[in-house]
Amino acid sequence: MKYLLQFTLLVLAILTTTQIQAQNFALTNANVLDIDAGKILANQTVLTSGGKIDKIGSNLSIPGGFEEVDLEGRYVLPGLIDAHTHISSIDAATRALNSGVTTARSASTSAYQDVTLRDMVLKGQLAGPEILAAGVFVTPQLGETVLADSRLGELMGGVESEEALRKLVNINADRGANVIKTRGTERAGLPNTDPRKQTYTEKQLSVIVDQASKRGIPVMAHAHGDEGAYAAVSAGVRSIEHGTYLSVRTLKLMKEKGTYLVPTYTTVVDLTEPGGDYDNPILTFRGKHMLPALQEAFKNARQMGIKIATGGDTGYGPESISRISTEIENFVKLGMTPIEALRCATTVGAELLGIENRTGKLAQGLEADLIVIQNNPLESILSIHDVLMVMSNGTLALQRLPFNLEE
Repeated sequence: MKYLLQFTLLVLAILTTTQIQAQNFALTNANVLDIDAGKILANQTVLTSGGKIDKIGSNLSIPGGFEEVDLEGRYVLPGLIDAHTHISSIDAATRALNSGVTTARSASTSAYQDVTLRDMVLKGQLAGPEILAAGVFVTPQLGETVLADSRLGELMGGVESEEALRKLVNINADRGANVIKTRGTERAGLPNTDPRKQTYTEKQLSVIVDQASKRGIPVMAHAHGDEGAYAAVSAGVRSIEHGTYLSVRTLKLMKEKGTYLVPTYTTVVDLTEPGGDYDNPILTFRGKHMLPALQEAFKNARQMGIKIATGGDTGYGPESISRISTEIENFVKLGMTPIEALRCATTVGAELLGIENRTGKLAQGLEADLIVIQNNPLESILSIHDVLMVMSNGTLALQRLPFNLEE
């Protein structure tokens, strides 16, 4: 025990003193995806310094002090955004980053791990991804989550009264949450719950949205069932998470209010297949009726012009197969063009998170959040799975190039 304590203190000391510094890079011979125009800019040089993009152009001279990385015609894309994740460990954050995710919106953790991870990234103690934290799930029964903060013990009896709802929102805000996560329906990933069953009423959800608004924080709402989703949209949430059984009536209200949809489609696919985050016979059968319903809701939402963002709904654990690259691939299978699906994971995600003025695309002055892949994703969307380089806030977090040994 003594040696374990000494080792833990040593690790903490290293984490608090080690700073990851953004370097100056010149990415040459690059094919750059202009996400807004939907086209590839050939033979470009991307200059990054101070964590931001300095300049993008052809025939640029490389200033002194910049490290050149010859991409040999490979493709540079904006870093991917995961708008629904449950990252709660350093290993999980690293797995997300290595898959190309440079920004992630938490959908709650059990003990404010997302807040700590966010702060470590901001302090330069971790390379990323940048995290927008949600803290504790605003849900009727907190269970073991009451251990996350001593003030939560007062909510052991449930979080349903106006006083309790406002208290939990305030505790999250006090702990530094960037977003509040609540629910309109039960979960899909537990065999003893029905994802269509409504939990909070519109009145309760309105209390949550009102208190969050007073603290300057948006609200995201878990909702598979239509009734709970309609209540959440009516209450003014920023986004509906999942949306499996959304009716045209609810989708019309979402369009009217500008509510985003984060379908987490890959997670429902995961329910139907062995392995991954879910492996239970009841959930397998449940997934078989959820998947076609979500496909219909997705296609209706797209046709109506509702903004759709990518979310993995995973903790990026060692057994997880859910990734934003897979969500992009699945969006294309559902009828989107490759550029449309890529926008869901970049510019639309940035808009949802309210950070479009600093990330989500490759442009001068924005954060140097980018990935490098081998082939043109507009011609083969499957190339998005093969991430060769990741840069987050100007920090080179993953570098698999060059493949050859240099003299």
